[in-house]
Amino acid sequence: MGILYDNSLTAFVVTTLILGGGASWLTGRAIARNWGPVWQVVFYAALLALPVRFLHYSLANGTLLSLQLLLTDTFILIAVGLLSYRLSQTTAMVSQYPWLYERTGPLTWSRKE
Repeated sequence: MGILYDNSLTAFVVTTLILGGGASWLTGRAIARNWGPVWQVVFYAALLALPVRFLHYSLANGTLLSLQLLLTDTFILIAVGLLSYRLSQTTAMVSQYPWLYERTGPLTWSRKE
């Protein structure tokens, strides 16, 4: 059993990164579009780690009850969700208030002078 995955790197990439990461990305984007607080992204991404862990168990014969692997999945999904949240929030601020804000980077904006 590795640090990131238990029996197959392919199963880790498919279930955690593609399926879980995609769902976490959409969750962060949806919360940002509805102007929700950032703690909701963390909460829902942590909840999303439970079905991702079950997918490891059911589809790839992985370990179901492993705290280390559950925490790994949770941290990855939270990071993806927060990245999506911030990117969507930046895009919303710059596109909805173009006279007030300008993009200073992919994840940041500032007030126009």
